[in-house]
Amino acid sequence: MHEYHIEGGIPIKGTVRASGNKNAALPCIAAALLTEEPVVLRNIPQIADTGVMFEILTSLGANVEQLEPNTWRIQAKKPISSEIPQTLSKKLRASILFAGPLIARTGKAVLPPPGGDVIGRRRLDTHFLALTELGARVEINGVFSFSANKLAGADIFLDEASVTATENAIMAAVLAEGDTIITNAASEPHIQDLCNMLISMGAIITGVGSNILRIVGVQQLNGCDFTIGPDYMEIGSFIGLAAATRGSISIEGINPRDMRPIKLAFGKLGITWNIEGTTLSVPHGLPMKVNCDLGGMIPKIDDAPWPGFPPDLTSIMIVIATQVEGTVLIHDKMFESRMFFVDKLISMGARITLCDPHRAVVSGPCTLHGDNLVSPDVRAGMAMIIAAMAAQGESVISNVYQVERGYERLTERLQMLGAHINKVDICHP
Repeated sequence: MHEYHIEGGIPIKGTVRASGNKNAALPCIAAALLTEEPVVLRNIPQIADTGVMFEILTSLGANVEQLEPNTWRIQAKKPISSEIPQTLSKKLRASILFAGPLIARTGKAVLPPPGGDVIGRRRLDTHFLALTELGARVEINGVFSFSANKLAGADIFLDEASVTATENAIMAAVLAEGDTIITNAASEPHIQDLCNMLISMGAIITGVGSNILRIVGVQQLNGCDFTIGPDYMEIGSFIGLAAATRGSISIEGINPRDMRPIKLAFGKLGITWNIEGTTLSVPHGLPMKVNCDLGGMIPKIDDAPWPGFPPDLTSIMIVIATQVEGTVLIHDKMFESRMFFVDKLISMGARITLCDPHRAVVSGPCTLHGDNLVSPDVRAGMAMIIAAMAAQGESVISNVYQVERGYERLTERLQMLGAHINKVDICHP
């Protein structure tokens, strides 16, 4: 086990390259099961979650080979097992993404309940709805057992714009017989990556990037060589880090289109950036002042399904707001436990009123002081790192495995930016 020791109060400065999108890599790895031919995936982030996904593939009988640091080759020839080991499934929520490909490929799937972040109630009902609409049967008896004699296209209306349920439905539908329409589909950039990967394999999908997807089932898919897009969650985190420490940063390899909804929210806190080609630069000396709504009203930053502001960045925005002059309401409508980490920010000196599980009013700027912190999940963990780097004095953050599930070579890259952060081995008796 490890913990981070951070000396705060030091502005970051330098250049970093964006990692591959974690949330695109996970479904694309699962989608490799949909063909017997080799699949090469590039720009896969080297993080704990992708490592577990590759372990699951290997346990199912696929051949997994790392060609270079961020490039993997997967080949899932028959026979493929349909049962995911419980020890692996409980490590991450994305294990549910194997349901669609396994049903499409083998006619069945057995999955123990998935693990992952504890950020409130995270329903799986939408997965079951979509897969049963396509002809799968579901039994729940300690594990989730799916079976199907044949998948058939369907007109599906999802009861929520769930990212992973949309991905499962897409992966099952591409090999189903007939046409499928998925309405109220999630449309995040990582779903677009999955669709584009499948199209390169021979799938027929239209409406990519919208909330209505039309899929014409095919009999088989080919292999492919596909590159994962940049992780805009990581990019947003680094922007927040530069702003909160009053530093500057250049981030290479970004997709400007992904940054549009994020820029609107950051702009409410007086944070802007410049984009030239695929490089985003956050300058030193930002105003760091809340831009009030018309009439001097307190502005609100709230999350929503894409193209709304991503919920994974609400934790980051809370920390940034503590360093900005003015008051802002931050409203996470999608997860009811994501804000429970703010008590630690308050103990560090933040002025935050937690109105309810979804809303926090933040007033700044305030001086934060180092503290002992525990990372509860990937994004709140990164938010704590940003708070510690903006604070005066030393902070110690434990349970950093949670953060490393989503951020590649984090301590190394932060050190390159001038951060005083060390990863320390700890031993428990």
